[in-house]
Amino acid sequence: MLQVKKFTFNPFAENTFVLFDETKESIVIDPGCYEKAEQHELVDFIETNKLVVKKLINTHCHIDHVLGNAFVKRKFNVQLYIHTIEEPLLRAVSSYASNYGFQQYEDSTPDAFLQEDGFVEFGNQKLKILFVPGHSPGHIALYDAAGKILLGGDVLFENSIGRSDLPGGNFNTLIKSIHEKFFTLPDDVTVYCGHGGETSIGFEKRTNPFCAITK
Repeated sequence: MLQVKKFTFNPFAENTFVLFDETKESIVIDPGCYEKAEQHELVDFIETNKLVVKKLINTHCHIDHVLGNAFVKRKFNVQLYIHTIEEPLLRAVSSYASNYGFQQYEDSTPDAFLQEDGFVEFGNQKLKILFVPGHSPGHIALYDAAGKILLGGDVLFENSIGRSDLPGGNFNTLIKSIHEKFFTLPDDVTVYCGHGGETSIGFEKRTNPFCAITK
């Protein structure tokens, strides 16, 4: 059974996730760990639970979600997977990281690319890749149908949605992604968001002021 561990890192209060199951194989999603203490917290959990990290994945490549990429790649000797459209955004981070106070930011490069309707596999898990642009042009989410778990990145939040005013963002595209890719999932799917707490598909369909479709 898929298990999810959440960490909240960096001044943007970004959520980093470690996914694992009974095989002890795991993946790291959106490592926002920048400070040494944050890196230690992530490593301590992985090592204490004797997890084996198999992949590193970015749902998208805004600065707050990639600050720990280089560290995780080096520490666990794993490859970085992103959607190919996100590569220019990842390359750009080094040009502006210092403007946000991240003077020691380490650049990272992708090793492989994720494709829409493909799968991310590790342990006994097979997570479907959903292509959900709008917040960023190549944003992806990961869906565990068996466990009814969605790793949604910055697409949908509790009673909110991701920003669409950043480079490559588009409000109409974002709403379309939510309606066509997220709101077609079962109501009892738990959404693990890139910021803030968890929510559910049904709750957001009923109450979200930006994109609700039912009353």
